Amino acid sequence: MYQQHRVCVVIPALNEAQSIGLVLADLWELKDQQGRNIIDEVLVCDNGSSDQTAQIAQKAGAKVVFEILPGYGRACLKALAAIQKTDIIVFMDADHAFYAHQTIALIDGVSKGQDLVIGSRVLGRMEPGALTVPQRLGNQLASSLIHLIWGQKVTDLGPFRAISYSALEKLGMQDQTFGWTIEMQIKAIQYSLATSEVAVDTRRRIGVSKISGTVKGTIGAGVGIISMIFKLWWNQKKMQGVMS
Repeated sequence: MYQQHRVCVVIPALNEAQSIGLVLADLWELKDQQGRNIIDEVLVCDNGSSDQTAQIAQKAGAKVVFEILPGYGRACLKALAAIQKTDIIVFMDADHAFYAHQTIALIDGVSKGQDLVIGSRVLGRMEPGALTVPQRLGNQLASSLIHLIWGQKVTDLGPFRAISYSALEKLGMQDQTFGWTIEMQIKAIQYSLATSEVAVDTRRRIGVSKISGTVKGTIGAGVGIISMIFKLWWNQKKMQGVMS
């Protein structure tokens, strides 16, 4: 609980047995001034792991759900469907690249009235190798397109973010693969939600990335992100045409 707001963390995970226990231990260490947990619940969606990710997550205090069909967005949607009650939802990766204590800055922004707070890796300190060159270039391209089309400056499509439950409901998230994060950001702009960025630091992940660690994953993510940008732009243009 943070400032009377119930907080749930959603973590999609695929073969992250090396890191998921560390991530969860760090999250449970977050306490308020009275020594109470800031995080009320952690939902890990095991997205078809062949290792001990699910078992380790359960032992570390997370509620684990399973989605055998691959897809980042699909895993997030499955986890969200299992949430019974929350005010703020934090999305975080399972690879230990982010610092759990910086979750507080994200949820603090939401508790003070922001609808969506993005953890920007670009604004924070990045350990060498934390982001690959294709990741950096793709991030810059997508951010530039958002600024060009919607006039809103963003620096990062970072997966480490917090959003109010009521705002997330308004967005009607649909993407099941690589376009999930950017769908959330663009729809937040389209719905005129209050959004902001805070600097977060990034270290090199544990293990090999399922996206940036392979050529197929890198290309798939790039195509998914750019496709989502133009899909949402086109849908907006069609709606404006109907209303004019």
